[in-house]
Amino acid sequence: MEELLEKLIEKAVSILDNSYAPYSGVHVAAALLTDKGNVYLGVNVENSSYGLTICAERSAVAAMVTAGEKRPVAIAIVTDYPKPIPPCGACRQVLVEFNPSITVVMYSTKTGEKMTANLEKLLPQPFKLDNT
Repeated sequence: MEELLEKLIEKAVSILDNSYAPYSGVHVAAALLTDKGNVYLGVNVENSSYGLTICAERSAVAAMVTAGEKRPVAIAIVTDYPKPIPPCGACRQVLVEFNPSITVVMYSTKTGEKMTANLEKLLPQPFKLDNT
């Protein structure tokens, strides 16, 4: 699994410069691996109305769903910030919708620091409607 996570980090690093972050200056890219072995990419896209900003993780999830997939198994979140950045609360909730036990690897290109966690640890009590 470690080798797969390293490849996801590399893919996210390769698109980090595509991030649009004129307001915060914090660039983020994500690479999302599915159970079919496909990788979907996303970057953060900021907006002067901060609430309209799209996180890299949700951008990657949207690409995955657009392609017809719905089962992510791992995601790499890469930033140029000095420390790795975990997914925000909204992104955690979006990820849990598709896989509550997804592996999340966070990496800073500035320092080389890396952290890995299971989403169940990052979001132990997600919101869920019981449709049964």
